[in-house]
Amino acid sequence: MNRSVKIVVITAALLAVGIQLYPVDRSNPPVLADVNAPAAVDSILRTACYACHSNETNWPWYSYVAPASWMVVDHVHEGRDELNFSEWGAVTAEELSELLEEISEEVEEGKMPLRSYRALHPAARLSQEQRAALSLWADQSASGPLTPDSERNHPPNTH
Repeated sequence: MNRSVKIVVITAALLAVGIQLYPVDRSNPPVLADVNAPAAVDSILRTACYACHSNETNWPWYSYVAPASWMVVDHVHEGRDELNFSEWGAVTAEELSELLEEISEEVEEGKMPLRSYRALHPAARLSQEQRAALSLWADQSASGPLTPDSERNHPPNTH
């Protein structure tokens, strides 16, 4: 190997090691209030949404390796800023209604979960039935009482 190739290889190796030292925030703040959803919907939310949209992120191994860590942390922080199920009870009724409408729209259109997330997490690939269940839950919740303890997720008994 000639001298210039060695310099490039050594520089690249030092750079690869050096970028690992750049700190990123992989913290999980406390859960303030959780979503009140039927068990089936809660299961879908936890499998397909909570990694980026809650304070209960399980940080995968690649979230510790730069530069992938930068992208993962950025997606989680951005996801939490847009919608955080761990702070569900801390938003106003109007904000909650808007979030539920957005959930329904994003899920129906296949925009969520993100394609990059689905590629690495097969369990997050929602079936048509799962998309329909999430959308129905969001639509019904948006049009009903919006208190966390309400029975909005359970239709009234008409017997």
